Amino acid sequence: MDSRVESTGLHARPVAYIFSEDLVKVSTSTYESIISSRLPSNRNRSLLVYSLVHAYGLLATCTGQESQRFLVVRPRPAGQKELLAYHTRDYLEYVMNQSSDAQNLLEASEFGLEDDCPMFHGIKDYITLVAGATLTGAAAIRDDISDVAICWDGGRHHAKKARASGFCYVADCVLAILFLKRTIPSTHPLKKPRVMYLDLDLHFSDAVSQAFNKPGSTAAAQILTLSIHHAAPGFFPLSPLASLPDVDDPAFDPFTLSVPLKAGASNKTFLRIWPIIEHVKDIFRPDFIIVQCGLDGLAGDPMATFNWSLGGEGSLGWCIHRIIHEWQGKKMLLGGGGYNTPNAARAWTYLTSVAGGIPLSLDADIPEYSGYLRFKPSFTLDVPAGNMQDQNTEEYFQTIEATYEGILSILGSRMVPPTL
Repeated sequence: MDSRVESTGLHARPVAYIFSEDLVKVSTSTYESIISSRLPSNRNRSLLVYSLVHAYGLLATCTGQESQRFLVVRPRPAGQKELLAYHTRDYLEYVMNQSSDAQNLLEASEFGLEDDCPMFHGIKDYITLVAGATLTGAAAIRDDISDVAICWDGGRHHAKKARASGFCYVADCVLAILFLKRTIPSTHPLKKPRVMYLDLDLHFSDAVSQAFNKPGSTAAAQILTLSIHHAAPGFFPLSPLASLPDVDDPAFDPFTLSVPLKAGASNKTFLRIWPIIEHVKDIFRPDFIIVQCGLDGLAGDPMATFNWSLGGEGSLGWCIHRIIHEWQGKKMLLGGGGYNTPNAARAWTYLTSVAGGIPLSLDADIPEYSGYLRFKPSFTLDVPAGNMQDQNTEEYFQTIEATYEGILSILGSRMVPPTL
């Protein structure tokens, strides 16, 4: 029997929404006391996301004839043993035991705790709670509590084994992949589960892709990473893995994949490349799919690089709907980049409703609540496209498609079990 779970339309189980007052806690009238909102790159974002989800009533318990769509699951902090499943002891001991105003600058630099990753008050709680929240989501789908889990505070895809990077201090994506990799399917105990990691952030998933990259390997793998991102000279992060893969490179790994896009990528761009994503998924046949839903590629983000929108064919919402309701396997949605805080709240609230099978109208008015004025001037849910020109040409699409013809052929041959 196939161990994969088919998810179509309404889920057999409610969506696990990872949330707690410890993760997003308002102990005073100031936002500064909120653990996950202390992240220097995204101050107060977490609070605004959760408050808008609540304002729309998405997490309210359904009664009567309507089935419950969401199950709020309280996360627990990750323990040291769980963090050591990937991170080095030296990194953890340093980052968890330093105050933001008393640190050795040389050691801080060694561990990446400078520039875009400064130390900050509450960093120990932040690391343990964010990692714990993502691992709680992974446990929810592993233990059949749900077929879909959501953890918008996760998705820290730049954090490396012994170094913070790109606003990311803990490798929660890697920890979740390793956690699910060790799962023993109840319906097929001898089968090793396959985990697919799909990254939709504007920036390449360098730390996650590198963690599982096996240059020149000729064997099948349990883990496949696929990042759709912007790549250009000097654009963060710099990594050879961010380029379009070269099947003739001796270091080529068909389980570490990238689809680099040029500036101005729009719904039309994602609609054009999406069959490639579907083909990769169909060949790999994952049991678990982790989707990093970074929002810095949406129109209106300060990065001003892509022109992706929330609704319409090829949009972020369209992609997530297909993944959640049409793909086989259990899924977890994580957060990521996104530096227009009101738009991040709009997008993740909308994706929450999509995952629950009760999509909100993008024309919906923002409910009048304490955060209402943050959503001016439109005061609606939508994040529409702007006027940026899409630089992804027909010639470039054909290059991507031709490249992936070869990649899919190799990937398919690796997934075929050897004959005796």
